Amino acid sequence: MSVVFITAMLLIGLLSAGSTPVFAQAQNPAQDPYEAEGADLRTPYDPWESFNQPMFSFNLKLDEYLLRPVATGYAEVVPEPGQHGVDRFFKNLGVLPRVVNSVLQGKIDGAGREIGRFAVNTVLGGIGFFDVADSLFGWRPSDEDFGQTLGHYGISSGPYLVLPFYGPSTVRDTFGFAVDSAMNPMNYLLAALDILAIQGGQTVGHAVNTRSLNLELFEQVELVSVDLYGAVQDGYLQRRANAVKE
Repeated sequence: MSVVFITAMLLIGLLSAGSTPVFAQAQNPAQDPYEAEGADLRTPYDPWESFNQPMFSFNLKLDEYLLRPVATGYAEVVPEPGQHGVDRFFKNLGVLPRVVNSVLQGKIDGAGREIGRFAVNTVLGGIGFFDVADSLFGWRPSDEDFGQTLGHYGISSGPYLVLPFYGPSTVRDTFGFAVDSAMNPMNYLLAALDILAIQGGQTVGHAVNTRSLNLELFEQVELVSVDLYGAVQDGYLQRRANAVKE
């Protein structure tokens, strides 16, 4: 799933909600993705900016010339309720990492809720196209990943890193993403080429569907931000720091 436009969505929420900057919050220093420059000023820890800036530009061009046109055509064919259903379907498939990471963080209630959500939404919700567990039982999803688990135990986020196609990350979150991906049961049930084909199709399909739901968001971020690279970077780091804190 492309994180470039997902981060744009998060940034819109941060700007509109006027949320407190992460550097103004009390945090465990090991989890702090910023470098101190004084009592009231911090800058993101970005020692690889010479790599990250070109990769960020590459992702923007990828979105402009490939992902956005495909998502626009997809949105014209698939109505918005169907797009939301596809989004819920992909989230339902990713239940195992959420369960495991909830357990690793000691959130047993969250793990149980995710198991219940998966069972109900798979059986009664058309394999996840409908969130019956929330609408009928009020079982809200638990969004946990291994990057958050590492942060929960005080592992530093490390340098900021922009990944091709996936967008903003950190060293900790990149490692966490790899661990979460390894939890996919298909990795152990299918041949290597089948795994690459299926996972590649899922990644592209999820990215196109999510982009189609947010066609105007990235343009809005570009309008309100003078420094788009810095805005996306800060929005991502704030969101991840808050996720670990919660």
